[in-house]
Amino acid sequence: MDLLPLPTLTLDELDQLEIIEPLCAVFRRKLRSEGLKYTPERAQILDAIIQMDDVFQADQLLERLKRTSFRVSKATVYRTIKLLAEAGIIQQVLFDADQSHYQLAYGKRSSGLLVRVDTKQITPIDAPEIAQWRDRICKERGLIPEGHRLVIYARAPVA
Repeated sequence: MDLLPLPTLTLDELDQLEIIEPLCAVFRRKLRSEGLKYTPERAQILDAIIQMDDVFQADQLLERLKRTSFRVSKATVYRTIKLLAEAGIIQQVLFDADQSHYQLAYGKRSSGLLVRVDTKQITPIDAPEIAQWRDRICKERGLIPEGHRLVIYARAPVA
């Protein structure tokens, strides 16, 4: 059996390869720092968020959890969302008069959101050129970017 050599990566490709700590380990560390335990309910909530991989509201998460055989209280969902946000695992991406919206953030590049004001549909968008622009602006000012938030509000044209 012949072994093939590993491909050589450029510096840019190496920069893109981040070793991401498992989310449950990050969350456990946050909980320990708060004197809290990693309970089956918190594990189930984290797993449901990872599977959603989209913008979500706390009530949508609660409904998803109710469809499984696993039961969790509304208060536990809201408290866990707060802890996950403090740990940097999720981030609040939008808040309106009705509800906050969250998105899985840990280990992901900053992206944006397209919000349809006529339908209230929220779609994640990937705009790497925005991140490049952010990086250039920060570099010109001697700063290190921590992230960015782009939200585009749009509606369908009136016929």
